[in-house]
Amino acid sequence: FPAGLTPMEKKLAEYKCNTNEAIQLKLVRFPEDLEDDNTTFNPEYSHQVFGDDEVAFGYKGLKILLYYIAGNLSTLFRIEYTSKVNEKFDCVEADDVESKIREIIPPGFCTNTDDFVSMLEKEVNFKPFGMLLHTYSVHNEEAGEDITYQIYKADMTCPGFREYHERLQTFLMWFIETASFIDVDDERWNYFIVFEKYNKDGATLFATVGYMTVYNYYVYPDKTRPRVSQMLILPPFQGEGHGAQLLETVHRYYMSSPTVLDITAEDPSENYIKLRDFVLVKLCQDLVCFSPGKLMQGFSQEMVMEAQQKLKINKQHTRRVYEILRLRATDMGDAEQSRSYRLDVKRRLIGPYKKKQRELAKMRRCLRPEELTNQLNQIDLNMQHEQLEESFQQLVSDYRRVLERLAQA
Repeated sequence: FPAGLTPMEKKLAEYKCNTNEAIQLKLVRFPEDLEDDNTTFNPEYSHQVFGDDEVAFGYKGLKILLYYIAGNLSTLFRIEYTSKVNEKFDCVEADDVESKIREIIPPGFCTNTDDFVSMLEKEVNFKPFGMLLHTYSVHNEEAGEDITYQIYKADMTCPGFREYHERLQTFLMWFIETASFIDVDDERWNYFIVFEKYNKDGATLFATVGYMTVYNYYVYPDKTRPRVSQMLILPPFQGEGHGAQLLETVHRYYMSSPTVLDITAEDPSENYIKLRDFVLVKLCQDLVCFSPGKLMQGFSQEMVMEAQQKLKINKQHTRRVYEILRLRATDMGDAEQSRSYRLDVKRRLIGPYKKKQRELAKMRRCLRPEELTNQLNQIDLNMQHEQLEESFQQLVSDYRRVLERLAQA
């Protein structure tokens, strides 16, 4: 503890718990999962529930158990601790952890293990909601077998889905930094959910893997522009390619609809952008307009049209796809090809700079003598070139990762 604390302060410091460690999550398939530490995972974030320092005060050895049945996500919620501050002696009050958690988890959870285990026995009746869109399998090294996954599209008219979605969305709070719950009464939401098929005592059961919500924006006069809002693959399933399967399935679903213009995303994270690059490049690489010969002639209106009409990809994303595919077709060891590629990408990157430059020049004409303006512009330009080169190198390394993943796919 820091020096100079009073005995009282020292004592109180012992009653602070990091909520990211205290919260223990599980997706339970078998009763023995309850005792198995390997099935436990923790939040990445808890600031939306417990404040920016992600601390709960007033307990020693605090454990906040949030266990979910793997399929229908029925919930067990319990709080355990070794000791708690006592208002009578310590003159301080412990945080009301329970009511904070109750604010985000829907009612109807159980609070003791026996009830939870008897709910687990009924799990065999749980079936995915909605319409099956896609089935795929992933080889699992540990199990030494292929595991089957399915992606369904659901909506609020599916019996039981509303309650299920309320339980599912609680995971957003722990794994998406700026998560918020959506208005499910708005009928323009679509829900896409990934399930794993698994066996238990000879029966086939379904476990929840992750999901995506998409909002259908209306575009005058008779089109829609679906916008990806939230996407989460639950931690036990991350890194197995489910995100790519889900995003590609969603694209394919909307591709078949004549009223859809293109698909966008709301405030995408860096990880999502990498995932989207991979999926869109995979979809686009066989289009005629992206043949190596055409890539070398530069970005074209034809690419914009074809990607939008056939694959519902917007102009901005098509441009990235073009840059990634052109990198693949370019021999970066060849001075001429590499220079041509660099100039092509930098010309796009410099757009915002040039706009800023024009605005600055306008301001300065009003404020300062001519010669000073030129000097300042010179300084700006040198900085710009450095920043531009940095942005370019960063992009190329991101693009190479996409191409590596593509080569393995």
